[in-house]
Amino acid sequence: MAEASREAVDQRLRIGDLAALTSTTPRMLRHYENQGLIEAERSSTDQRLFSPAIIEQVHSIRRLLGAGLPVDAIRELLECIHDTDRLEPCAVPLLVDHLHAHDGRIAELTSTRDALQGLIDSSGGR
Repeated sequence: MAEASREAVDQRLRIGDLAALTSTTPRMLRHYENQGLIEAERSSTDQRLFSPAIIEQVHSIRRLLGAGLPVDAIRELLECIHDTDRLEPCAVPLLVDHLHAHDGRIAELTSTRDALQGLIDSSGGR
């Protein structure tokens, strides 16, 4: 193996190492890979090898998942992520769409809650 390619392989992270560095699990990383959120190279023994740059990408993915975004939306937003702590303006339209969808669900749930509370109140219970 040429020295340059050996150094490149040495810098790659195995899935367990990446999991430890990102506070996730190998299973979750395989899921991200299967969903097209991250990419891995394969070693000669078919082990997944990840670029160290994937660490920040995994942190961003977890942040977006934590905000309630589905995997499909995150896949669309990947090109808008250049910094773990900030999304580029290209992310705003999709985020606004999801915000409006959540606002609609909140309004529906509030209406349902109010109707249930009205039934409870009219029954003389509680």
